[in-house]
Amino acid sequence: MGMSLTRINEVTIILYALCVLLYFIDFLNHNRKAKNIAFWLLSIVWLLQTIFLFAHMYETGRFPVLNVFEGLYFYTWVLVTLSVVLNKFLKAEFIIFFTNVIGFIMMALHTFAPSQYVSAAVSSQLVSELLLIHITMAILSYGAFSLSFVFSVLYLIQYNLLKQKKWGKRLLRIEDLAKLDHMSYVLNVIGVPMLLLSLILGSIWAYIKLEQFFWADAKVLGSFLVMATFGFYLYMRIVKDLQGKSVALMNTAAFLVLLINFFLFGSLSRFHFWDP
Repeated sequence: MGMSLTRINEVTIILYALCVLLYFIDFLNHNRKAKNIAFWLLSIVWLLQTIFLFAHMYETGRFPVLNVFEGLYFYTWVLVTLSVVLNKFLKAEFIIFFTNVIGFIMMALHTFAPSQYVSAAVSSQLVSELLLIHITMAILSYGAFSLSFVFSVLYLIQYNLLKQKKWGKRLLRIEDLAKLDHMSYVLNVIGVPMLLLSLILGSIWAYIKLEQFFWADAKVLGSFLVMATFGFYLYMRIVKDLQGKSVALMNTAAFLVLLINFFLFGSLSRFHFWDP
């Protein structure tokens, strides 16, 4: 399989990640704009997958389902096709979101699994690119969480100033409480699915690259703890309808967990920060 077709797959992975992110936003907030953009991205993903599928059929002269990697790709194409149909005709955000999470996992496995490539150089390059995408998405999610933390801290400062009735220039320079609370929430809505996708890609990279992958590794456990902590924040914010000072404090605590994971658990890891 030529590198040009592989590049199509890599572009598709990135677009698919954006699609899953937007479907997650719609899943939580019933955001029509996010849903519409996600549908068009999903349509582009489906088109690129279809091009790849027919190009592979033309190259091999047969229907591509005769080995596990071809079957995996066809399975992913079926999932995306079903998602497009469901999105067009049914209001089923829950089903569509989780269907596309599964589709993303399957497509990442197909794209970056090295045993399907004849060239060792191509295989090694793709595994390195998988690690690059994993790290980039993790850093972007951490950036979103960091900004969310800043908004929560500003919320707590503003809350205390108002409670103590300290009116002044400092109070006027900080946004109102409702906006600070909303922005903190929105950034976490962006950060959580990005971290989830990063963890998926990182797990795939570890299984491909490492001779032994330890689920009990400090960094692995810490990353899933960060995911669970911010997931709990979203649960309390959406399901329990908790707002204000309590969720701002919760978000601040979640960010401290992130810092502990990054600086402490990262230094204790058996394989993180190794040369890929």
